[in-house]
Amino acid sequence: MAATKDAPSTRPRTLIWLLAGVAAVLALSAAGLSLLTPEKPGAPAPAAIGGPFVLETGEGRKVSDADLRGAPFLVFFGYNHCPDVCPTTLFQISEILRALGPDAKIKALFVTVDPERDTPQLMQDYVGSFDPRIIGLSGDRAAIDKVMAEYRVYARKAPGKAGEYSMDHSALVYLMDRNGRFLRGFNIERAPEQAAAELRSTLAAQ
Repeated sequence: MAATKDAPSTRPRTLIWLLAGVAAVLALSAAGLSLLTPEKPGAPAPAAIGGPFVLETGEGRKVSDADLRGAPFLVFFGYNHCPDVCPTTLFQISEILRALGPDAKIKALFVTVDPERDTPQLMQDYVGSFDPRIIGLSGDRAAIDKVMAEYRVYARKAPGKAGEYSMDHSALVYLMDRNGRFLRGFNIERAPEQAAAELRSTLAAQ
C-alpha cells in the first residue's frame, strides 16, 4: 500500500483504529472460513459460490465477472460507513498485495452491501486509500442482491439513532480462480508474506 499521508501525530491513532478491528475480523472471517472451506485436504469445495455479475466503478465503467478472467482474484463485501472490519480487512489485503509485488496480475474487489448509501463514486474514493489493485464496486439494489446471493453473503441493516443504521455482514475474503470459480476462503489473518506466498502459488498453478 502506498505510504500514508497522515501527519505523525495521527499515526498512532490510525494504527490503534486499525488494530481495534482485528478481533472482529478474526471472528467473522473464522466463521466464514468454517462454512466455505473444505474440512479435509482434497475434499471438494462447496458448489455454487460466485457467478456472473455486472457492477459499476466510480468512473462509470461496468465491470463483470468476465472482465476478471485470466487470473485469480479476491472478493470482499462490506460498506463505506463500516467502523472497523472493512477498513481493517482492506488494509490487510493491501499489505498482502504489497508483499506479493507490484507486477503480480491479481486484483481484489470490494463490493458494497449498502448500495443505498454507497454510490460507485464513494466506493472509488474509499478504496483510494488502499492498494490500487483493489476495485470498489456498487450498483443498484437488484444487482447487489444478485451478487450477494451468488456469493452467499449475509448482510442486514442494524438500526441506530435518528434514522441512522449500520450493516451487520459476513467478512469472508473469497479466492476465485482464473475462470471465476470459487477456490476457498482466503485467510488474511497471518503474516502478509505467508498469505502472499499462497497467492503466488495459486497464480503459478493457474
